Amino acid sequence: MTATPSSLTLAVYAPALVGDDGRPLAVVHGMERALPGLRLAWTLSEKGSFIALTHRDEWVAADRTDGGFPFLCNDDESRPVTLTGWENPSGLAMGSPPRFEVHASLPLDAAGVAAAADVLDAIGEGARAVWGHASPNGHGQIVAQQFRRPGDEPHVPPHGLPSLKLPRYNPTPEIPHYLGWLNYWSAAAAEAIGFPDSARDAELLSRARRTATGGWVVRLTDEPLDLDNPAHLDALKRAYERFPEIGGRAVS
Repeated sequence: MTATPSSLTLAVYAPALVGDDGRPLAVVHGMERALPGLRLAWTLSEKGSFIALTHRDEWVAADRTDGGFPFLCNDDESRPVTLTGWENPSGLAMGSPPRFEVHASLPLDAAGVAAAADVLDAIGEGARAVWGHASPNGHGQIVAQQFRRPGDEPHVPPHGLPSLKLPRYNPTPEIPHYLGWLNYWSAAAAEAIGFPDSARDAELLSRARRTATGGWVVRLTDEPLDLDNPAHLDALKRAYERFPEIGGRAVS
């Protein structure tokens, strides 16, 4: 059970777990509350069979697989929902310590789309993330082509999107590496990129919501981002233009 072309992928990036850290369980419980009827009480065997987790919470709390927590899912192959987390040795910025990443997937259907902002909010808050996003599966392939690697001359990303610095060259941990359809920005991330500005962000604010810790979940388009839709592509380009800090572009 992995992300499919008809799924939404969610990811948030946070400081690495330390000691008896309660964030993995906070993420799991938050996601279940955000998606009515969801129960992440299964994992998968090596052969892809469902394994019921009788003591799920204890297992999550005790298992620090890869510096995060093990793979969880529901038991519905027709509408798979997944969640896992791990430590990435690369920090959020140049010279910063390792980061904790949480990754999830939702069906790209009416129910999944309706719940996506709530789920991203819950995962971001539970992980105490710096930033994150939710996007249709496949958006990451576009983002990968936006990153400019040393020696890339000329560098022409797809769809006329801007070049981005590789995450390891990001100037500060608070600056997001790129934009998605839904964007989770902690209070620190929002401050770092200058959001919100009442004079310039009226459109974004009309599709934004505050989080409990003073951050934001910002939706770029009403429907999931589709870069074959000229209006969606224009909205993404406008957002990159509005926030030149994202992707390290404001620093030479």
